[in-house]
Amino acid sequence: MTLEKALVRSALLFCAVALVPGLAPSQTHAPALLVVQKADSSLAIVDPTAKKVLGRVPVGQEPHNVTASADGALAFVASRGPKNGSASISVIDVAARKELRRVDVGPGSRPHGIVFADGKVYFVLEGYKVVGCFNPSTNRMDWLLGIGQSGTEMLVVSKDMSRIFTSNSATNSISALERVANPPDWKITVIPVGKDPQGIDISPDGKEVWTAHQADGGVSIVDVATRAVTQTLNLRTTSSNRLKFTPDGKLVLISDRDGGELLVLDAARRREVKRMKMGKRPTDILMEPGGARAYVALTYPLPGDAVSSVNDVAVIDLKTLEVAGHISSGANPEGMAWAAAR
Repeated sequence: MTLEKALVRSALLFCAVALVPGLAPSQTHAPALLVVQKADSSLAIVDPTAKKVLGRVPVGQEPHNVTASADGALAFVASRGPKNGSASISVIDVAARKELRRVDVGPGSRPHGIVFADGKVYFVLEGYKVVGCFNPSTNRMDWLLGIGQSGTEMLVVSKDMSRIFTSNSATNSISALERVANPPDWKITVIPVGKDPQGIDISPDGKEVWTAHQADGGVSIVDVATRAVTQTLNLRTTSSNRLKFTPDGKLVLISDRDGGELLVLDAARRREVKRMKMGKRPTDILMEPGGARAYVALTYPLPGDAVSSVNDVAVIDLKTLEVAGHISSGANPEGMAWAAAR
């Protein structure tokens, strides 16, 4: 299938969901931690205070990441699907703990990173080298844009919606998309960085984008205004796959998956504050909106450890920088998101 045909097919499929009947989102729920469970293709909805799973919602095969609407009513799960089969984005009513619809995004599209911002769902289709924008209120695709880079896995969106940054692991680059017109027209700048970038985040003040390199243990710091790398840090990690700023912008947390560690950096000084042994491979990092805690998904034993199916989410106290507890969310936790109280 050509890229052009794939894009048309995906757009038609997104438009078609407007005809699929679904439930309106339920009205009330407490804050919830959303955890993708890769092993059983489900989304766990967790009470973060009681540290208990409230329910599980089946989603597409091989789910990777999840995002939630600003009001916490809906969750959106990106699932890669079976090999050579169709991938999907699941739309989930958080309070009802039910999938409202499953949107087919095309065979081999491999959706990965997904972000809710300003009422829209932004995502990447790694297999098609595409960034897309889906409008949940109309159940239609607003736009699809080919970026021509391989291995696009994660993305971040600026608060003013003027910029999108993607990490492109196979081409050792970041794509900087800058909005230049309305309806959307984007200027694309390709920024070379270190080897195999994946984890990416934008500083709360919107001035910098940081990306962690899986293959060389480094971090590239990009100036948003100039779209240029201003500094590269050598952190000597084994396989850094996620990077997140704390809400106040003071700290940066980086998961070293194969090293089994969580690194904490002073963002202003660009210095390591702490390196925490997690005991298992960390796969994702989520900041609680108030900035009191971070959540780290832990999965798979480290090399040499006994094989175990017991995976969990570690709760990190961001004041003491200590593990404050664990949540048994299920086997193979992957991406996480926060659903605000509704």
